[in-house]
Amino acid sequence: MYVIGTAGHVDHGKSTLVKALTGIDPDRWAEERRREMTIDLGFAWLTLPSGRNISIIDVPGHERFIKNMLAGVGGIDAALLVVAADEAMMPQTEEHLAILDLLGVTHGLVVLTKADLVDDEWLDLVRAEVRARLAGTSLAHAPQVAVSARTCAGMPELLAALDAQLDSIPARAAQHGAPRMSLDRAFTIGGFGTVVTGTLLDGPLAVGDEVELLPKGLRARVRGLQTHQQKVSQARPGTRVAVNLAGVSHHDLARGDMLALPGRVRASDLIDVQLQLVAGTRALRHNERLDVFVGAAEAACRVALLDADELAPGASGWAQLRLEQPIAVVRGDRYILRQPSPSQTLGGGRVLDAAPQRHRRFRPEVLAALEALARGRPADLFQRALDDGQPHSWAGLLQASGLSETLAREALDELLAGEQIVVLGQPANAGEHSAPATWLIASKGWAALHDKLEAALRVYHRRYPLRMGMPREELRSRLKLDTEAFDVVVAAASAAGLIAIQGVSIHLPQHTPELTPAQARAVQALLAAFRATPYSPPALDLDPEVAGWLTEQGTLVRVAPEVAFLADTYAELVAWVRTTIGTGGSLSVAQFRDQFGSSRKYALALLEHLDERKITRRVGDARVLY
Repeated sequence: MYVIGTAGHVDHGKSTLVKALTGIDPDRWAEERRREMTIDLGFAWLTLPSGRNISIIDVPGHERFIKNMLAGVGGIDAALLVVAADEAMMPQTEEHLAILDLLGVTHGLVVLTKADLVDDEWLDLVRAEVRARLAGTSLAHAPQVAVSARTCAGMPELLAALDAQLDSIPARAAQHGAPRMSLDRAFTIGGFGTVVTGTLLDGPLAVGDEVELLPKGLRARVRGLQTHQQKVSQARPGTRVAVNLAGVSHHDLARGDMLALPGRVRASDLIDVQLQLVAGTRALRHNERLDVFVGAAEAACRVALLDADELAPGASGWAQLRLEQPIAVVRGDRYILRQPSPSQTLGGGRVLDAAPQRHRRFRPEVLAALEALARGRPADLFQRALDDGQPHSWAGLLQASGLSETLAREALDELLAGEQIVVLGQPANAGEHSAPATWLIASKGWAALHDKLEAALRVYHRRYPLRMGMPREELRSRLKLDTEAFDVVVAAASAAGLIAIQGVSIHLPQHTPELTPAQARAVQALLAAFRATPYSPPALDLDPEVAGWLTEQGTLVRVAPEVAFLADTYAELVAWVRTTIGTGGSLSVAQFRDQFGSSRKYALALLEHLDERKITRRVGDARVLY
């Protein structure tokens, strides 16, 4: 299935041509028919002599409706550039041609309409003029076909020429890619609900699929699909599709929203682009405010030139578009930049990164990365997604790189062979059919992260030499990683012998807490006092770090902020409590105090501690087993 778009000056016969070809009037609105002028997008379809089914998008030719024209030509496979034989090239024809050139539309035909109104000599002059105007554009070699919609002369030749053009168009994206569709219409039909239309790209869409509507992030389910007013269970990429959605109102949707599988596309207000200015327009200065058009979406933006202060007409460069509101785009999408007033197309090009960081200008590393993205090698794109030095999940890398899973796996193999990437591993719940490596990081990023991790632990050990290690959550905060990424990093670092894990703390493998001689003497004196009165132990009159070391080593068990017992004594007391309650059914504070000859302070501290550990439970003034 292919999508063909018309282009050309107002009143040159685009809609009339479409109606003559298909029998369908693309002008849908009463106002269009009353004024005999196309205002918005129109749609029709036909079957070519070869048996191919094609969709046709008819666009308005008037300069006031150029935004509507741009909403329709973003996903076309080929163009019908319509030029009236009695008028030849006109200003809007020139602008439409510039737009097709910027969008990279390399297949198409020049259709010379109203050929019955001119003689052969004039027609030859028009052909020559058109050929000269098309030189140097993406349609420079487009065949020309003269037709008359009134007499149908030239129509068989046009259909044959269109078939021949489609023979040379590469097949659409693989059927196993992730589908997406830029919405050009959203409306409601009684008894069905919300319906959206657009040209499906990148992968198949099936009834029952869950989808996401961006940039709002709304979720919906595909209730039904139609192509050319025929119900289908699955729509293929490259087709015009009407999608009946459940779970979302058409009032919440707008032209330019993106329909995609959940999580596969994201909206962004920053876009890195390759920018080409149209020759014969004007120079573009850094930070100018323009309108950007991608697919059917439109947004105001500031154009940050990354390698120049000004771009001359016809020149190209690198830029970052800083949008006033986010739109959903994908790397490789084509875009157009227009000056809002006076209305004029200034340039356009290709999206290189759909969700970049904000760049500083004239940075060699940024420009080198953009050049790599422009070359489009999968390994370069994959590496670019890892350039922030952070660990990434496989799903996140697919989204950030814009690569299909097949290309991403090829890129991964190449980078692994060159030791440019490190496999950190998979989460514990990863299944047998998960990606080849769920979490990855650039080799340089892993080295830097390891250095940062080691430095953080070294500083912590110097500050707290008696502590076994840093609490996991504190280390995670120092490394600025989310919980899932941190867990994978810690597991990988531990497996590599870079760190050691003990309970909820992490330490360097060579770290062993050791007392100074003075601390050791103080500890021995205190432990002697504990052994002298085990059931009425002395206060922990020590440096808090030393006291913490004693509890972390298991020598003491702290049951309250100011009360601790020797570990052996604590075990004895807990065993006695369990036995006494098991025999008598309950235990009072007084019983405990009298049994061990201690004060109420120690008895109450231990029993409340056992309540917290859910060994005992208070009932009135007594304790029972939990």
